[in-house]
Order: sequence, then structure tokens, then C-alpha cells
Amino acid sequence: MALMTTVFAASLALTAGAATPSPGQGAVSVAGAFRPADDTGYGAVTYAPGSVPVGSRIRVTEQTGDDGTRIELRLEGVEAGRTFGAHVHRKPCGKDPAAAGAHYQDAVDPVQPSVDPVYANPRNEAWLDLATDARGDGRSQTTVGWRIRAGEAGSVVVHEHATHTVSGHAGSAGPRLACITVPFV
Repeated sequence: MALMTTVFAASLALTAGAATPSPGQGAVSVAGAFRPADDTGYGAVTYAPGSVPVGSRIRVTEQTGDDGTRIELRLEGVEAGRTFGAHVHRKPCGKDPAAAGAHYQDAVDPVQPSVDPVYANPRNEAWLDLATDARGDGRSQTTVGWRIRAGEAGSVVVHEHATHTVSGHAGSAGPRLACITVPFV
């Protein structure tokens, strides 16, 4: 299925019980079926079809407000009974897994790649690690007290394992298995 993107910049009408948002609030929801990375465009791509099969699905939802950002990740039909790391990355997906760039950070670590837990932590980055059930479905969400700066984030990347937190490895979660391009607001 082709990547479907819906941007609700002016209203959160689809959010149950949501009040009319103030200026600057918004929501983005992006969903798609994973396909192989190729030269025809990059919506939802898999780099490791054994773990994230072609045809398995992903949805990322971002909601912003005056108090910060809430991001939700859903995977369906990926490898069952395991834990994946996942993070917001700075650039859109591409044919090469590295195309998505580094993790988005609210306070940017001057040393890249960032493995310092002062910067590489779930309060300064958007971490979305999740475990899948027997069907290969999983869901996670995070809420951070900041908003993504315009044009500085472009995707969510699914990684091989849960995110490390110790100095020298903080923020790392193994190879990039899959990616979805997200037009964060």
C-alpha cells in the first residue's frame, strides 16, 4: 500500500476529546506498508526483511501542543516476540540506512555521533522502543517537553535492539532495520 500522509495543522479534530488547539498546535499521522529501499522514493522502507518483512505496516503519529510533543509508533506484522529500538531521526529515509542521519536532539550534542547520556537520553531525544507480540504487532509512545524544530527531523528509524543508556553507548540501538519518512510539524 502506498504511503498515506495526513497533516492536520489547524485542528486536532480526530483526537477524541481534544479541545480546539491554540496556534502552533497540530498533528501528523503517517502510515504505510514497508517495501524494499530502491530508487523510486522513500516512504516506509525495510533494510532487513527478515525482521521487518515487506508488506508489514507502520504508523507514526505526532501531536504537538503548548506543553510539548507526543509521538506514537505502531508496527504490525514484523518479527514476533522481540524488542526493537526506535527513534526520531534528523533526515528522511533513503536507499542507504544511514540516509536518515543522526537522532533528533532537543539540545544538540556538539560531539557526533552522540553517545553521551547527557544528550543521548529519552528526555532529549524521542525514544520509541517497543516489544512485539506473537503476531508481530507492537506499540509505543513518548511525550517530551519540547517541540521539534521546523525542518530538523524527517523520519522514525526502527533499530535492531533496545536503546542503550550507558556512557559511550547511550542512544545506540544497533543496525537500522527500517525507516518511515515523517513530515514532523
